[in-house]
Amino acid sequence: MIVHRLTVDGRDYFLPEPITELRSKILAAIQAGGGYVNIPPLRGGPGIDILFSPGMPVLWTQIDVGGDNGTEPSTSADAELDDAFGL
Repeated sequence: MIVHRLTVDGRDYFLPEPITELRSKILAAIQAGGGYVNIPPLRGGPGIDILFSPGMPVLWTQIDVGGDNGTEPSTSADAELDDAFGL
């Protein structure tokens, strides 16, 4: 399952799919000079209203949670760094 993390002014909000409409609402609020957008909860509830304004830092991240596909990575991150630096 893909979960989206929206970071606004240093605070994280986890969002369910789909997020296309939400992204459009946030962009429209910013283009209008600022406005409130309701951020839906990950699981039930009314959500939260956030005031978005031009210049406000907003970061979107996709996180794959659950769904272990049963495969192990071929190399660890440490091994990849060792190879990159010739260690």
